[in-house]
Amino acid sequence: MAGIVGVHGIGKYKYYEAAGKSVPGAAEAMRQKWNHYLHVSVGGEVKDYFSEVAYYAHVLHDGPEGGQALGFAAMDAPAHQVLIDWAKHLGLGEDLTRSLKAFTGWLLTKLDTRSAAFAKLFAPEVAAYLTNQAKREKSQKVVAEVIRRNQPRVVIAHSLGSVVTYETLWANPDIQVDLLITLGSPLGMRNVVFEHLLPAPINGRGERPKGVARWVNIADKDDIAAIPADLRDSFDGIDVEELVNLDWIDFHTAEKYLGCPALTPHLQPFLV
Repeated sequence: MAGIVGVHGIGKYKYYEAAGKSVPGAAEAMRQKWNHYLHVSVGGEVKDYFSEVAYYAHVLHDGPEGGQALGFAAMDAPAHQVLIDWAKHLGLGEDLTRSLKAFTGWLLTKLDTRSAAFAKLFAPEVAAYLTNQAKREKSQKVVAEVIRRNQPRVVIAHSLGSVVTYETLWANPDIQVDLLITLGSPLGMRNVVFEHLLPAPINGRGERPKGVARWVNIADKDDIAAIPADLRDSFDGIDVEELVNLDWIDFHTAEKYLGCPALTPHLQPFLV
């Protein structure tokens, strides 16, 4: 079975702290979790689907005191539960996430020079990556080294990890990947991510990295980190685009995305 490389998203600095500030320890803890998450969609016995998860969260932080606080998109389970209870009392139910996504999408169309301020509120790690060139390059170096070391046929990138991976693959055209799967990607988020991508989009369009043979994008319809969910409106070279319905409140976690049945048909040829 060909190993898969994973690239994590926001809110994963806690793994670094739990591992005693060990990058290998944090990466291994994530790898084991991602194997279990993917097992839910693939079925059978739990296997080492992932050869490694590229861990870069520590690069975007200055430590627990000066590090980035988590934005809404990176809420943990207890915070989600508070939001659920609050929504129930207000009688909002599933309309809450729909309303949040609609509002966020509207807000993004109104942003200009204020986009950086929005990013800091929504997901500070996204802001740190896009505005600090040294951290940006170091994050890409981590991802490139992991891919080169493992030589996977498949790379699965979640959330901010899809942005880091996209730029890494463009910056390292020698890296060849049979399949890139992006999950809950903010790559197309106007005024916050899209216009700041390197290489810069041409005539309002981005493009599949040259070393990627096939690109599949999967996004939850209510994921407010994936706006727009349909990346084909902004990028050429996406082979498959799927909108899924993961969970009305737990809509952005790697656990939900990796456990989604939509992944199985695309991964099956590589899981032999």
